[in-house]
Formats: sequence, structure tokens, C-alpha cells
Amino acid sequence: MLCIQHLPSEISRQSASTLELPTGLIPTLVTASVLAFALAWLSSVGGVGGGVLTLIAFTALFGLQVALPTLTLTQLAGNGGRVWFNRRAVQWRLVKWYALGAIPFALAGGLLLPYVPVEPLKRVLGAFLIVTVFWRRFRPARAVPADKTFAAIGAGCGLASALFGAAGPLAAPFFLAKGIIGSAYIGTEAAASLIVHLTKIVAYGAGSLLSVHVLQLGLALTPAIVAGAWLGKATVARMNARAFVLVIEAGMLVAAILLLAGI
Repeated sequence: MLCIQHLPSEISRQSASTLELPTGLIPTLVTASVLAFALAWLSSVGGVGGGVLTLIAFTALFGLQVALPTLTLTQLAGNGGRVWFNRRAVQWRLVKWYALGAIPFALAGGLLLPYVPVEPLKRVLGAFLIVTVFWRRFRPARAVPADKTFAAIGAGCGLASALFGAAGPLAAPFFLAKGIIGSAYIGTEAAASLIVHLTKIVAYGAGSLLSVHVLQLGLALTPAIVAGAWLGKATVARMNARAFVLVIEAGMLVAAILLLAGI
């Protein structure tokens, strides 16, 4: 696991009453914006993996305690953009069921974050993703999950997202099994994730993890995130169904390897 780093001294000395970014943070912010744009594009194309990679990048730049709530704020922008750009294809009936389980478990996970050892759970999640990909490859006759099943899926994803920062790969196999691909997949997964991130914001705020510095970073990175989501929408429009599924599964495997490695 990447070690927790302290914020630059310029930030730590900054008064909580101002939203002005210190000059010394600008190079780091430019780097974060470039990475955020690229990974938002990746999330918009593949639907999975981008959040995990963004968490790694933000942790290296800002430290874990700042990276988690900052990632949540940027994911609000990214997922909001993906929902808007794919709004006509969103499967809202599944989103409603997903929200039923996701909201209480994301709230619980956000409140438990300072007290739960997440390393063993990350490896379990990584192993689950690898098994799921191989199951999809070698058991093509898969059962189609009922709509109501997405309440339980939302519960697991909401808890995992609050603890690990991103849980898109966990929901991916269920959306694919439902036959949702392309713009419908990107928009529906983004709408479901948006609900989780809004809930996490409430939990992080209650747990005093939302500071002025975090709000600054989230606001500053939002334009890059939205631009990446827009470019991703244009890219998905040119992909065929087979290529799209392969990209999703590749993203699941990358996320699984990172989780198993404890990153």
C-alpha cells in the first residue's frame, strides 16, 4: 500500500477561511489534472479501473487521507458528466434498485473508514474480480440477474467504494450479465456510482474528512474530469460491442491485480 504522505507545507499553513490555492501546489495540481483527464477518459471508455488508478495517483500526490475524499469529489464530476452525456441510455429501473442497497452501506462504510483494516478486504475483492472474469469466459451460459438483485449488488459496492475509494469493477460483471453495454453501460454504471459518491460525501463530512483543502482540490480538478468524460463518450460511440466487453474485462483484471498487490 502506498504510504500516507503529508500535504505540502504551503497547504498545512493555509487558513481554512480562504479558497486560494498556494503557489507551491500549482505544479502538483497540473500533474493531477493531466492524470485526472486521462483516467476520466479511461473510466468513460471502460467503465472500470479508472477510479482505482486515480486513487493510486492521488495518493502518491496528496496522501491517502486527502486522496480518498478528493477522489470522491472528482468522481461526482466525472460520473455526473457520464450520466449527462449518456442520459438517454441510462437504465433507471436498475439504478433505483442499486440505490436501495448502496445508500445505507456507503454511509456505514464512510463512517467506519477510520477504523477498518482494508488491506485483507482489498485482496478478497481482487480475487473475486479475477474469478469473475474467468467465469465469464468459460461459462458463457450465465444467469441474468433480476432487477431486485441490484439492491444487494449496490450494498456490496457502496460499502467497498466507501472503504477502497472505488468499486466500479465489482459491479461490472453484473451489469454485463444483464446485457447492458456501450452507452447504456457507461451511463447506468455512472448513475449508480453517483449515488454512492453523494452518500460518501455525507459520511466523510460527518467524519471530518472534508477539509477546505480537499474542497479546493476537488473544484480545481473538475474541469479536467468533465473533459475526459466527454472525450470518453465520443470514443465509446465508435466501439463495437465485442471490443467494449473486452475493454471492461481488461479493466477488471487490471483493478484485480492492483488490489491483490495491496496498492
